[in-house]
Amino acid sequence: MAKPSRAKIKKLQSEAMRAAADRRAAKVASQNTATRGEAEIDPYANTDGEWREMGLNTSARRALIDDGHYKLSDLRKVSLAALKELPGMDANSIRILVSEMKKNDIQFRN
Repeated sequence: MAKPSRAKIKKLQSEAMRAAADRRAAKVASQNTATRGEAEIDPYANTDGEWREMGLNTSARRALIDDGHYKLSDLRKVSLAALKELPGMDANSIRILVSEMKKNDIQFRN
């Protein structure tokens, strides 16, 4: 068997390097959630509309959604004490929720 020429060796090396680079790029693309601009910027954006309209801060909105409360009427199922214990709920958020519930004639669970 004849020894491969220097040009053939260079060609094989460049093909191997190109294939390795393609594999690395594919691996990075599969791990990256923001490929081709399709990343969801805020996963809560579809569900926190009512809370946004009330003027709740981001941490309070996320705490309510994580606890399964998507609208004001869902708060009938929870007590005020349990709501205050949610991480991210501050005094201003509680005050906003209580005033909105009074406007809509909704009460917390006892």
